Amino acid sequence: MVLLAAAVCTKAGKALVSRQFVEMTRTRVEGLLAAFPKLMNSGKQHTFVETESVRYVYQPLEKLYMVLVTTKNSNILEDLETLRLFSRVIPEYCRVLEESEISEHCFDLIFAFDEIVALGYRENVNLAQIRTFTEMDSHEEKVFRAVRETQEREAKAEMRRKAKELQQIRIGISGVCDLIQLKYFAVLFINAIKVHFCVCKYYVSLRGLQI
Repeated sequence: MVLLAAAVCTKAGKALVSRQFVEMTRTRVEGLLAAFPKLMNSGKQHTFVETESVRYVYQPLEKLYMVLVTTKNSNILEDLETLRLFSRVIPEYCRVLEESEISEHCFDLIFAFDEIVALGYRENVNLAQIRTFTEMDSHEEKVFRAVRETQEREAKAEMRRKAKELQQIRIGISGVCDLIQLKYFAVLFINAIKVHFCVCKYYVSLRGLQI
């Protein structure tokens, strides 16, 4: 079989979570899922419907549908077996089959879907193996997050240390500037006294007095 996409959608065809296994645009997938409810005949018990280009294999999940979109030349028996595995995966990650719960665990479901199908073809896995593989991926993700958080904390601590050093440098420069400014005013004051003395001396000399 060639599985094009797997999705959990509402009865109106709104995709809650979708995974493409071959090159397909988002618009194409949304169009296929939107067309799906219009193809079903409520008076029949079939679990698949077909168009000129694809086959929908589906299973009701209370108010939702688990839908596989396959090529028309795929083996319908294999399609149904794969559908059952997909349908069993959903309750493993979602406590209730409701839109909010599916949306909350969408990434867990996508990771699980990836364990079932690769490049459009069914992998030889069972439910227990899928759970094990996704938990391993989850553990690796947790390790990655822990390393990243540690790096972020170290970077923030280094930034605080640099900021403290910069503040100390600014305080030191400010003190030096204050000292320079004080010396500058002292020189101005001394020069002012000298000028005043010279003026007084000149004034006295004009009157013929001697100091």
